[in-house]
Amino acid sequence: MGQSDLNNPFHELLGKSPEIQTTLRAAQIVASSDVTVLISGETGTGKELLARALHLGSPRAHQSLISINCASRPENTIESELFGLEQNEQGRRQEGLVRQAENGTLFLDEIADLPLSAQARLLQLLEHQEIQPLGSDQVEKVDVRIIAATHGNLYEQVKSGAFRKDLYYRLAVVPLDLPPLRERQGDIPLLSRHFVQLFAGQYDLDAPQLSKRAMQHLEQHAWQGNVRELRNLCERLCILLPGQTIQPANLNLPVSERASESGFRLPAGGIQLESLEKDAIHQALDLAGGNKSQAARLLGISRDTLLYRLKKYALGC
Repeated sequence: MGQSDLNNPFHELLGKSPEIQTTLRAAQIVASSDVTVLISGETGTGKELLARALHLGSPRAHQSLISINCASRPENTIESELFGLEQNEQGRRQEGLVRQAENGTLFLDEIADLPLSAQARLLQLLEHQEIQPLGSDQVEKVDVRIIAATHGNLYEQVKSGAFRKDLYYRLAVVPLDLPPLRERQGDIPLLSRHFVQLFAGQYDLDAPQLSKRAMQHLEQHAWQGNVRELRNLCERLCILLPGQTIQPANLNLPVSERASESGFRLPAGGIQLESLEKDAIHQALDLAGGNKSQAARLLGISRDTLLYRLKKYALGC
């Protein structure tokens, strides 16, 4: 990897597939602004990496990037952790993570798990750049950029009442979707070779070589753990089989999960395929809140394929 690559804040997000390139192009455009970003993607797709790249590509890069996983914090303490406490048990003021991220970026991972009471305070921060520490009757001005992430469908949380609609739209000023690895099959050779070289260098070992059949198995695997699962596999291969030629048996992957994923059975009376497809598209768009990238993901097709279907059926979405 050249020095110019290392100077690119997005250099760790590898991929040449149209699905990932669309997201990266948008991310590079918005990085230099202070716009709020909502990153969505399955576990292991690289949401935290993307948040870090957005921070490093911004004018705030020399200030702090403070991260918190909202799902891992107790509901009764997350408000004080984020927004501060006027007086803690020792009688001292406790600064929150928002204040610690002053002039920098606050990354809120698993934002769907943020309690409703904390959501109201976050909305105040986003709308007015103000916080009110718990136990204080004073509001304080802060200067911080917010990046949030979710592994699920946040709009479904809105419809169920678990997440504030006004906060959802305030967070999703720029939505960025990270596609799962199974939709980026063309990137698997690039990623696997990169990770093998990375870990071989890290452990000072000879890099194993992936045979053609082993690579085919990697491309056919369902990758439920996404890029993180592939990265972990490559690290394991480097440690256990340095310098060797990797065959399918060395991968220790289960039989392709794709063959068993479909539970559909054709009714004896048949179906109207076009009608079924239209209905599936409408349902996917509804579940995704109109987000075409996410709808395509729910349908197991690329965004370009979805756009083609919309045009084909004149759905006008």
